Parts: sequence; structure tokens; C-alpha cells
Amino acid sequence: MLDLFDLTGTAAHDIVRMVLVWTAWPTLLYFVALNLTYAVLVLLGFVDIRRSASRRSVLDLAESATAPVSLGLTVVMPAYNEAAVITDSVRSSLALDYPDHEVVVVNDGSTDDTLEVLRTAFDLVPSTRRVDPGPQVDLRGRIRQVYEAKDPGTPLIVVDSENSGRSDATNAGIGLAAKDLVVIFDADSIMDPDALLLAVQPFLDDPLRVVAVGGNIRAVNGSRVVAGRVTEEGMPRGWLARFQVVEYLRAFSLGRAGWSRLRTLLLISGAFGVYRRDVLLTVGAFDPDTIGEDFELTLKVHRWCRRRGRAYRMVFASDPTCWTEVPDNLPVLRRQRVRWHRGLWEVLWMHRDMLLNPRYGRIGMIGLPYYWLFELFAPLFELLGTVLIVAALVTGAVDAGMALALLGIALGCGILVTVLSILLEESSRRRRSTARDLVIMISCAFLENLGYRQLTAVWRIQGWWQALRGRKAVWGEMTRTGFTGS
Repeated sequence: MLDLFDLTGTAAHDIVRMVLVWTAWPTLLYFVALNLTYAVLVLLGFVDIRRSASRRSVLDLAESATAPVSLGLTVVMPAYNEAAVITDSVRSSLALDYPDHEVVVVNDGSTDDTLEVLRTAFDLVPSTRRVDPGPQVDLRGRIRQVYEAKDPGTPLIVVDSENSGRSDATNAGIGLAAKDLVVIFDADSIMDPDALLLAVQPFLDDPLRVVAVGGNIRAVNGSRVVAGRVTEEGMPRGWLARFQVVEYLRAFSLGRAGWSRLRTLLLISGAFGVYRRDVLLTVGAFDPDTIGEDFELTLKVHRWCRRRGRAYRMVFASDPTCWTEVPDNLPVLRRQRVRWHRGLWEVLWMHRDMLLNPRYGRIGMIGLPYYWLFELFAPLFELLGTVLIVAALVTGAVDAGMALALLGIALGCGILVTVLSILLEESSRRRRSTARDLVIMISCAFLENLGYRQLTAVWRIQGWWQALRGRKAVWGEMTRTGFTGS
């Protein structure tokens, strides 16, 4: 009887060997397929980024910044307990090089001094402007007061509302917007001065078809910020934030650029996205009932355009850059990753009828199958592979050299893709990293596999499990340290 519980016993040995026979190779093939797919996306993204860089070299942004344009922009910035960073964010947005833009901040019932900081910094007075989101959008938070800057030369509107969540706060800002385009922008972020000029280019190039543009997101931790602008790039001191720098580079700069190149972009980040306001109001803007509201909005726009046979494009632009503060402690990072994966599941399930549906073209036949197989199930396979390798080594069910070889193949593919992403990104950027920072980023490609990726996989599965159990979704709060001295 004791032999049944002896991990080195014959019974355990045979059981583990049988499990490995049926699962090891499929799991290995899964990881190889995942990383090969990502390598293709990275290469496509690199082609897209190089084309953008070539085009940018002939653009006269200085002239564009002072020339009249036909598309005005409203920067909508939902804010909840952002007192530490809100002033820099708003000043950065007001100072953007764009001839016709306004900034709308929606204070979503903050419990800190966010509203008072804004009142003091920008000398706010009551405004007569009214929120009108149209019949498709049902605002859930009561609007307490609308303010504007006392200085008529400062195009700033601040909405004070009851706390009702980020989606509802954003919808209130969209309803208040007075311009053709709406830029969704997080209050914990800042944009490069030319971000709006670059983000609007796809609309100017193809005004009849482009309905949305996603911008690039980079981690601001470790960079120097002065007067709401990133003046010097750098790597964070802590490894937790460093790993996220590499994640953002892999996902945004090249991954989403690849999807955009395939015209199968499924996600425009809520941290920095530009939409036609009329399209937003027609589809009902952000859904307050899902925690993956930016993903859901992107799919909703795809659905609406495809069902009506509208010729349209959704584009990722790598040049316009938004800088955001990433979590630098485990509890906050855990809440973020749990929320992200829960939102992924909720939205995929909500739009499951689009999966493998020819009516939705590349979205239904390529993009969504990828998200189901390689985004939703990735943490499950990642943990399964780790458990299988450990079990094989402990029980001696397979040769140790073979087990380590399988592990090396699975990890090596991912490391290779990450290093490739870093090198391709560096070769195409306007600003190059220092040799020290480049070494740190490449080191992250190796070190993130020693616990960090496994930990985030556990958190993602927790988010999925919470959704399956029907537990109430909560955003949680991220502690801000502020930009200066990041």
C-alpha cells in the first residue's frame, strides 16, 4: 500500500510515464506552435514598423502642428484616485502638438484629492457644457458638476461624477466631447508631444475606412519625466517592473503591429486608443458590465462593421507613444493580471458566436481562434508543462536529459522570440536604449522564465476561475508613486 504513495515506486513511475506519453508531446507542440505564431507576428510587425518609420521620415510634423486640420480631437481621461499623477497627465495632454484638441477629465468619484488637485492647478470654474451620450449609452453615474478652466485659452473640461467604474466614466467623457475623434487615455499615463499628430495620420490617409487607431504603450518606470514629458528613457530598478517593460515591448511594439499588418487587430488598449466619436456612440461605447471593456469595444466595432458590410479598418500605429506606470509590487500586479484574464474570458464568451464564423472574415477565422487557443489557454498549458517536467524528474519516469531537453525547447522558443522582439524594436526606434539597458532587457528574456511567468500564469488562471464561478469582478486600486523620479 505504501508503494502506491512512493513517488519513486513502480506504480507512480508507470502512471507518470503514461501521462507524459499522452501529454508531453502535445504540450511541447503547443508551445512550439505558439512561439512560431508569435515569431511570425513579430516579423510582420517589424515590417509594419519599418514602413511607418520610412513614412515618418518624410512627414513634416512641425508644419502639421500649426496647420488647420479637418479632424478635431477630444482627449477623454477617466480618473479615479490619481492625485499623484493627474497634474502631469493633464499638462502633458494640453501641451500636445495638435492644432485642435481639448481635454476632458472625468473624476470617477475619487476618494483622494484628485478633484481638489485639478481645481487648484487649473483654476476650475463651473461650466455650462452638458453631457449627451445619445440613446445607445446609458450613464449609470450621476454627474455632480461640470467644470472648465477659467483661462479661455486652456481647453480643459473636468466632470465630477459619482463612482460608477471606468467604462461609465469614459462614456460620460465621450458624451461631453465636442470633436470628431475621441482619444481614450488613462490618467496614470502621459503621451509624447507628437503622439496625437502621429495617431491621426491613419484617419487622414484613409478617412472613409479608418474607424479606430491604437497607439503604442511603454512603461514609464525608470524614465525621467519633466513637466509631463519623458525627457530620458531608462529601465526601472526593480526586476518586477523590468519584466513588464519587456512584456509591453513584445505585446505592443511588434505583436499588435503584426496583427494590424494582417488587418486582424482585435484589441486597442484602453490606455491609448483613438476612435471616431460617431462610431463609438452608434455601437454603445464601453460596456460597464464587463471588466475587459477595451477588448469588448474593439470586437463590438468589428461586429457592427461586418454585419453592415461596411468597408473599414482598425489600425495599430507604433509611432505615437503613451507612457504608463506599471505595478512595482506583487499584490497590485496580481490584481491587474487576474482582471485582465478574467476580462479576456468574459469578452471571448460574450462574442463566442463570432468564433470560426465566416461572416466575420479574418476576425472570426484567424484572430479569435488565436485568442481562444493561445491567449486564453496559454497559462493552463504553461503550468501543465511545468508540472509534467517536475513530475518526470522526481519520479524518474523519463531520462533527466530528455526532460530537460523538452523544457529547453519549450523555454528556448519563447526566449528566442523575446530577444528577437527586443533587437528588432531597437533597430527601428527613433530613440535607442543604452548598452546597459539593452543588456538588462535581454537578461529579462531569460530570467522571466524563472518564476515570473509561472506566477503570472497562476494569477491568470485565478481570474478565469473567478469568472467561471460567477464571483463579482472588481477593478482594485493601483498605488501610484508619480512620474517624477520614476
